[in-house]
Amino acid sequence: MEYRFLGQSGLQLPVFGFGCMTFSDGVGQFAAVGSTNGASAERLVDICLEHGTDFFDTADAYASGRSEEILGAALGARRNAVTVATKAFFRMGQGRHDTGLSRRHLIEACEASLRRLGTDWIDLYQVHNFDSFTPLEETLRALEDLVRAGKVRYLGCSNYAAWQLAMAHGIAKAEHLGGYVGQQIQYSLAVREAEEELLKCGPQIGVGAIIWSPLAQGFLSGKFRGQAGGKTRLELSGALAAYDNPRGSAILAAIDGIVEARGGGVTHSQVALNWVRARHGVTSILIGARTESQLLDNLGAATWTLTEAEIAALDTVSEVPLRYPVSMQYTYGAERNASPFKRYG
Repeated sequence: MEYRFLGQSGLQLPVFGFGCMTFSDGVGQFAAVGSTNGASAERLVDICLEHGTDFFDTADAYASGRSEEILGAALGARRNAVTVATKAFFRMGQGRHDTGLSRRHLIEACEASLRRLGTDWIDLYQVHNFDSFTPLEETLRALEDLVRAGKVRYLGCSNYAAWQLAMAHGIAKAEHLGGYVGQQIQYSLAVREAEEELLKCGPQIGVGAIIWSPLAQGFLSGKFRGQAGGKTRLELSGALAAYDNPRGSAILAAIDGIVEARGGGVTHSQVALNWVRARHGVTSILIGARTESQLLDNLGAATWTLTEAEIAALDTVSEVPLRYPVSMQYTYGAERNASPFKRYG
């Protein structure tokens, strides 16, 4: 397993981490995501640790807190040997302050997550969304207080726009606060918009990227071609219709070619994961497996890498049009602007 520093922090993460959204009791809106718990969850944790994946990411909103509880129980006495990340923002009750990034909610949410996880500290505490009603200064100071209290080690954000990430960085610098060292964002061969600004902004200000949905909710595994009317998360969310188009088909065809050229020794999921692994600014990629076979298959991506030619072929077939103002900069100012699609380095 390869390990990388998260942004300009001293926190090292495996290039493949484990996303615990699939940890639940299989009821409510998370039933389609997964229903892994008890001994099954403990077994997935065992497999991760056996393969060097010691980074586990969850959130208070996942299965209304049950994901945190299941993860905490599965880790047990091994808590000190792993890195645990969780998030706060989404509504966790009916009260006015049971959502958002106010000082009141963040402190209460952190305390609740600590109880559910059965731990005294959270290694990486991330805000799960942007809160336009709460001043960023209030949010950042509340997070800093949690760090100073010893309840949190590092801070991150998720689903921020690049200008929001940059503004948070500027405030943290001006106010001498620790600020964010990680941004958790959606990114894959099927969803490349993060390249325009987020993956350019992060490295400039010392913020590493943790990737969610690197397989586009399973679409890039190639298992959903020609399917309709199913009950998977991909289908229920409507994402299958968004991905299953000429561009998506071309991406899968390119992956087919790589798998076939390598004699079947690799899988579609591994190809897609390794493409993300090669991108500039990426620190860790979250795997959201529901079964042992899925997890072992995904972790197999750590044992090999794509060639430059394979990466170039995938780049070409998955390329998306740049949007203004980035399109203006690279179309008419290319002489003074480096490519927005720079790979890892």
